[in-house]
Amino acid sequence: MQITVKGIKINYHVSGEGKDLILLHGWGGSTQSFAPVHQHYEAYFRTYSLDWPGFGQSEEPQDVWGVAEYAELFCALLEELHIQNPIVMAHSFGGRVVIYSAGALRQDFQKIILLDSAGIKPRRGLDYYIKVYTYKLAKKIAQLPGLRQLLQEKYEQYRKKAGAPDYQNASEMMKKVFIKVVNEDLREYLPQIMAPTLLIWGENDTATPLRDAKIMEGLIPNAGLVIFKNAGHFAYLEMFNHFSNVVDTFLKEDMRI
Repeated sequence: MQITVKGIKINYHVSGEGKDLILLHGWGGSTQSFAPVHQHYEAYFRTYSLDWPGFGQSEEPQDVWGVAEYAELFCALLEELHIQNPIVMAHSFGGRVVIYSAGALRQDFQKIILLDSAGIKPRRGLDYYIKVYTYKLAKKIAQLPGLRQLLQEKYEQYRKKAGAPDYQNASEMMKKVFIKVVNEDLREYLPQIMAPTLLIWGENDTATPLRDAKIMEGLIPNAGLVIFKNAGHFAYLEMFNHFSNVVDTFLKEDMRI
């Protein structure tokens, strides 16, 4: 299904009956990222999955959006669909949007489940800065008169190797969006989240490290953390049975039987 919100066509899928449960994918994902989760919970909830603007079958933003713009669109979407006080489950980038929606915009959520969520600005090691400044230097050298044509191909090869996969695979507009959102630190909004919050994290997550989860657990007033041993950034898919058992317990009183 599609709906137009703030001038942007949003693709979403809805099925099931009961309380509203909304599934929000991470960067580079789509409704398919939550397909097994959606299939499991449509038996107990009216379950929604959506494609964020710029992903799946939804349109791209026309400007360089940050987390605030995504959150404003998400809250507007809830209003358009007449959804009040839903349960939300969000992975990675989707978690950023939920944190801002709940903390900054004071959107009401009945319960929140954050899966390997982004939201804490990444720590930058020396190797990161060496890579960034080497990249900038290479770009400047490649643009010098007389060297531009000679070095342009080499520069493009280096640029493709230097960027993260999420950056490399994005369109030009979404690359700019990625740079903006990845550097936003949302920890100031965490104490404003009033909904009961379950954090599920892969022990070996390198994209959003476990230390981020512990920061969130400490700052969100009513939060609990469950760590999945030997799992990574997609812990909910890597250990799906364990994941569903944990979430089923958290949502037991909300399920339609």
